[in-house]
Amino acid sequence: MKKFKTESQKILDMMINSIYTHKEIFIREILSNASDAIDKLYYKSLTDGISGLAREDFAIEIKADKEARTLTVTDNGIGMTAEEMDSNLGVIAKSGSQDFKKNNEQKEDINIIGQFGVGFYSAFMVSDKVEVISKAYGSDEANKWTSNGSAGYEIAPAEREGHGTTIIMHIRPDAEEEKYGKYLEEYEIRELVKKYSDYIRYPIKMETTHYKTEGEGDDAKETEYKEAETLNSMVPLWKKNKSEIKPEEYNSFYKDTFYDMEDPIAVIHTSVEGAVSYKALLFIPSHPQYNYYTKNFEKGLKLYTDGVLITDCCKDLLPDHFSFVKGLVDSELTLNVSRETIQQNYRLKKIASNIEKKIKDKLVDLLINDREKYEKFYKGFATQLKYGIYDNWGAHKDTLKDLVLFHSIKEDKLVTLQEYSDKMGEGQKYVYYATGATIESIKALPQCEKVLDSGFDILCLTDDIDEFALRVLGTFNEKEFRSVASSDLGLDEAEAAIENKELTDFMKEKLGNKVAEVKISSRLKTHPVCFSTKGEVSMEMEKVLNKLPDAPAEGVKAQKVLEINGNHPIYDKLQKAFDEDKEKAAKLTEVLFNQALLIEGMAIESPTRLAELVCELI
Repeated sequence: MKKFKTESQKILDMMINSIYTHKEIFIREILSNASDAIDKLYYKSLTDGISGLAREDFAIEIKADKEARTLTVTDNGIGMTAEEMDSNLGVIAKSGSQDFKKNNEQKEDINIIGQFGVGFYSAFMVSDKVEVISKAYGSDEANKWTSNGSAGYEIAPAEREGHGTTIIMHIRPDAEEEKYGKYLEEYEIRELVKKYSDYIRYPIKMETTHYKTEGEGDDAKETEYKEAETLNSMVPLWKKNKSEIKPEEYNSFYKDTFYDMEDPIAVIHTSVEGAVSYKALLFIPSHPQYNYYTKNFEKGLKLYTDGVLITDCCKDLLPDHFSFVKGLVDSELTLNVSRETIQQNYRLKKIASNIEKKIKDKLVDLLINDREKYEKFYKGFATQLKYGIYDNWGAHKDTLKDLVLFHSIKEDKLVTLQEYSDKMGEGQKYVYYATGATIESIKALPQCEKVLDSGFDILCLTDDIDEFALRVLGTFNEKEFRSVASSDLGLDEAEAAIENKELTDFMKEKLGNKVAEVKISSRLKTHPVCFSTKGEVSMEMEKVLNKLPDAPAEGVKAQKVLEINGNHPIYDKLQKAFDEDKEKAAKLTEVLFNQALLIEGMAIESPTRLAELVCELI
């Protein structure tokens, strides 16, 4: 028996116990090696002018024997001589595929998957013994390589009809932590082939169990029979020409692959050739999946190399703000030794950047050409897009600013920021917005009156993230965003406030640090009182920030300005009380303060106290 080299033994132990996350990966590795072996022979036939070899003659076969507890994979590829067995299988991390690819790197259409020479040894994760019977193309001799994965290996003459390789894996006995016998079950093999190797270009065949009914009526009985079946589809949808694919095929693929009941709202099918070549098939869902806005959701695209699934969820291919997109990328990238993850490199970043642009372009196209569809999509994913503007200090705001919609009070519908900007009134200094729980509650805000009377529109912000997103944007088309609750609205007539310093100082003294200022304002029309704010923290931001788990114990406070309508009857009563009954003026001040809180949807300190004051003043 030949011994593995000491370093090879260490690599084998590490690979079996550490490199692969899931033991089921071994099927992918063995099938990929079989595909590589066929590829090598096929390309040899093309370059050496060998006749009698056609792509349709090649196949991979799987056979499961529960009694013998063996799983066998056979290919009719290029095969190996005894020397190649010793070289490729006797030295771990020695890859024949890598050498083949290096020697043929100038030739087109060579997509050999294996590059590290460790994939074969993944069989030892589920096997206590592996036998390899191989006959090189053009040779009359076959040889058998046998190993239990630790002591070493043997190579001896064997019998085999035809060229190719047969790998016989003696599956381990079931253990408490792993039921290895499942890898001999038809349904498990079928599922793993579908998951990892569905798009290998050669048919993967297996004799599977079928049932048929014989006889009629009471004599009818169901009989079992075996029949060879191709387990993989071979031709990936994304490798077909777009002109050959019907919308129903895209929809069916999406629903079957990503377990959705509804068709996607849009499909992006792209093929890029150049310094970085890849194919991508992306789907924009019509609605969020059930756990989308939870910590359990994982973003990412499926990553394939030549039709072989490398990872089910490559997070680096999607930016967070487009995490709702489903799909896949097929490209030759630098893989790590386990092929379960990819090395961070410029190619990956380039693909991710291109994909981000494709998604943005598709969403813009929907927005312009199919507004109804876009608004359906936006209903489910608006929060994610707006959070994307806010996230990372606005790093992606230029990408996303054209995709967000807000309800316009004047238009009474969703509008883009550009659509709002296009209809701004003459002399309008700011893009005005108002915050609230609902559209109707915002329309009823007293702070909106003066802006609307000036002929200017107001955007309604009803989500917690909305105002934070606009603050990060800062401006749109050089116009600053300004809340209708701001102390400065840029309206000349609104600034023509009535001066009554004695009264406002008295009210400020009674309210203490509950307000930053009290002033008599002409911004109000029919309402007696409202709040405006100074500084960076608005009333809505105060509510949102104080709901956060890590909010400071003392709470976040906006600098509230209590504004009294100088043209409202309440102002006259307040002035009279101040002149004749300071105690009553103090009570009126407290009631007006609480009234302003209620208008803003904020909690009052003591509802009982407010009720008593109202009754007393009535």
